[in-house]
Amino acid sequence: MVFTAALASLEVVLPSRGRLLDGIGLVARLGLAAVWLISGGIKFADPGQTYLAVQAYEILPEGLVGIVATALPLVEIVLGLLVLLGAATRITAVVSAVVLVGFIAAVAQSWARGLTIDCGCFGGGGQVEPGQTAYPQEIATDVGFLALAAWLIIRPSTPFSADGWLRRGRTTEATEENDNTRKDASGRSGTDGEETTPATVGGEE
Repeated sequence: MVFTAALASLEVVLPSRGRLLDGIGLVARLGLAAVWLISGGIKFADPGQTYLAVQAYEILPEGLVGIVATALPLVEIVLGLLVLLGAATRITAVVSAVVLVGFIAAVAQSWARGLTIDCGCFGGGGQVEPGQTAYPQEIATDVGFLALAAWLIIRPSTPFSADGWLRRGRTTEATEENDNTRKDASGRSGTDGEETTPATVGGEE
C-alpha cells in the first residue's frame, strides 16, 4: 500500500516538474528573444546613434567602428528571430551568451578606464556626464540576460519551438520505418520474398 501510494505521488510530481521546467524554458526563450529584437530594432532604426555608441567604448580602430555598428543590430535581430522560433536553440543560446559576455567585458573595461559613457544597450549611448554613468546596473542587466541564455544552453527543449516540431517529425518517421521493418520480418507473403514449398507433381517429390 505504501509503495503504491508513493509511486502514484511520483507519477504526479514528475509530470508537474516537467511542465514547470517547460514553462520556465518558454519564458526564458521569449524573454531573450524580446531582448534581442528590441535592442536590435532600436539600433537598426538609428544607425548614427549606434555608431556613436560603439565609438564611445574606444576599443575598435576607427575603420572597424562603422562595420560593427552596422553588423551589430543585424546580428541581434537574427538572434532574436531564431530564439523566438526556437530554431537551433542551444547553438543560438551559445552565440547569445558569447555576445552578452562581450557586452559585459566592454562595459567593465569602460568602467575600469574611467570613461563616462552610456552602454547604448537599448538605444542611446555615447558620452554622458560623469555622474550619469550606470555601469553596475548595466552589467547586472546583462548578467540577467546571460542567465536566460545559460538556461537555454542547459535545457534547450521548450514548448512551441521549431526544434520540437522537427524532432517530433523525425521521431514519427523513425517509428513508421521501424513498423515497416518489423512487418517485413514477420508478415512476408510469397509475393514479397518469403520462400514457398516447391509444388509436387502426382504426389511424388
